[in-house]
Amino acid sequence: MTRILAYRFSAFGDVAMAAPVFREFLEQNPDVEIIMVSRSNFEALFADIPNVIFKGVNLDDYKGFFGLTRLANELISEFHPDLIANLHDVIRTKILDKIYRRKGLKVFKINKEKEEKEHLTDIWNLNKNQLKRTVERYDDVFREMGFKVELSHQLRPKAIAKSGIGFAPFAQHKGKMLPLEKSYELARILAQNHTVYFFGGGKTETEILEKWEKEIPNTKSLAGRLSLTEELDQISKLELMISMDSANMHLASLVGTRCVSVWGQTHPFAGFLGFGQSENDVVQVKDLTCRPCSVFGDKECFRGDWACLEELNIQKIIEKI
Repeated sequence: MTRILAYRFSAFGDVAMAAPVFREFLEQNPDVEIIMVSRSNFEALFADIPNVIFKGVNLDDYKGFFGLTRLANELISEFHPDLIANLHDVIRTKILDKIYRRKGLKVFKINKEKEEKEHLTDIWNLNKNQLKRTVERYDDVFREMGFKVELSHQLRPKAIAKSGIGFAPFAQHKGKMLPLEKSYELARILAQNHTVYFFGGGKTETEILEKWEKEIPNTKSLAGRLSLTEELDQISKLELMISMDSANMHLASLVGTRCVSVWGQTHPFAGFLGFGQSENDVVQVKDLTCRPCSVFGDKECFRGDWACLEELNIQKIIEKI
């Protein structure tokens, strides 16, 4: 049994994207075991994947070079890995890589193609092209190790009765999020024919969605009420999920639920479309040459009018359903 120590400590969605890759990689390479090291609250993402051991860490306990050296030593003594997979490639994981190389371990890391992403998000670049998908970048790390693996890019719906539409109207950054009045109107229209379940997190989002639940018949807010395991279970039972370019799209992928995704500053060209999700279910304003202007949706609007989101007609989303 070959044991691979993999790590990624970043945003929720980025870590969630690794899970379906691990599943298909390990099905095709059953003599491999992956130790996934990430933030402790992400454990449920990998809970049902055979041959994955999740190791949650609190990075505040391992600050600076000496803290990371201690983490590296602890992981070696606990798991005795054969190979190292850096799925993040930031300063923190570069330091871990160096420590492991000094100990004689072979380290393989993701190629993020930062220059290509900068070119893609240059508003003066009028020739925008699809970049490699993030899930394929993860897979390339294992291919570089010498393993054979082909991703299916297919959803795996659970064989259960499905009902209702999930709606996650929030995202981490403004550049990814429909204006709330549009989301409210969308929820109101959808709830005329479907039960709509709201997803969100944090105090502000929870308060807004609870208010919507009171005002719009046939809706139910699940914000702040579910653990991650319960949330995944609920999403698996939905007929459809509607999400911004955010973590909920990747959670839908993880449990095999189709997702209609809304994109503003960001664009599927950057490679972050959910695993197995269809490009036909992407909703975006297509005739803006400034899009995408950001990989993560965290920039101010160059034009100042947020046209990529303000001009998006919610009828486009309704038509996908």
